[in-house]
Amino acid sequence: MGNPQLWISVFIDGAFYGMIALAYYVTLIGSQFFNFAIGPYAMATGLGAAWLVVDKGWSLWSAVLVVLVGIVVLGAITELAVVRPVQQRATGGELPALVAVAALLFAIQQLAGEIFGFTPLPGQLIFPTSTFTLSSATVQASVVPLLVVAAAAFLLVGGWIRLTATGRTLRAVGDSNSAARLLGFPVNRIRLIAFMIGALIAGLAGLFFAPSSGNGVNFMSGLNWALEGFLALVIGGTGAVWAPLVGGFVLAAAGIFVPYYFGGNSVSYVLLGLAVVFFAFRPEGVFARRVRT
Repeated sequence: MGNPQLWISVFIDGAFYGMIALAYYVTLIGSQFFNFAIGPYAMATGLGAAWLVVDKGWSLWSAVLVVLVGIVVLGAITELAVVRPVQQRATGGELPALVAVAALLFAIQQLAGEIFGFTPLPGQLIFPTSTFTLSSATVQASVVPLLVVAAAAFLLVGGWIRLTATGRTLRAVGDSNSAARLLGFPVNRIRLIAFMIGALIAGLAGLFFAPSSGNGVNFMSGLNWALEGFLALVIGGTGAVWAPLVGGFVLAAAGIFVPYYFGGNSVSYVLLGLAVVFFAFRPEGVFARRVRT
């Protein structure tokens, strides 16, 4: 594990998985619901921005603004037009809404392929830095912006949840949805905010990770990203805002070092083993959430 280049890859993947897991986390504590469309949100922003710049000749910042606004709107639509009405018809049951969101996941992927094309596109560098050498490792121009944005996302979300009235209400709703309703909290508005903030975080993750993706971004990336981010959240837990980041780095380390030392096929077994261990023996993750009473 002394290869610095491998550690650079761990930081890249870990920051990305952590941000996707953070998007899950914000949505979960604000709505008590796993939004599995988080991965396709990230794919749609990364691929959409590349399509607008490469195929349509847009300026980079115009493309970034449009895709971020679009993904926040899509997050709102997910809650208002998919999750909320399905849960109301199912009298609060989770399974029908989960099935509906799973269908939405595949719908977003297919629609992205139809609109943006089925050929991978290169991610666009938003805040490029010069490539430099750290020890014997080469740090590409996309690495530092991704790490800075990931750090900023965790700090801002942590501060927002801890220090603002809306953030504290989000935590209260996540502790007990029914109790929050009885106390008169605006549960529906908080749920909508959680879905929109989660979509924004996922969109930023997709935009800043896309340039680091060696094969570019394609319409099928969303499913993999959804599963990887979910597993990172399961590993890290929901006991603290930064717990998803820990899970992201654990998952990234396994994904980088295991195939390097044991061969490419071994990583699937290790990741499956991690999933089984945490689901079976530690479903609350490394950092368990403590519900306030």
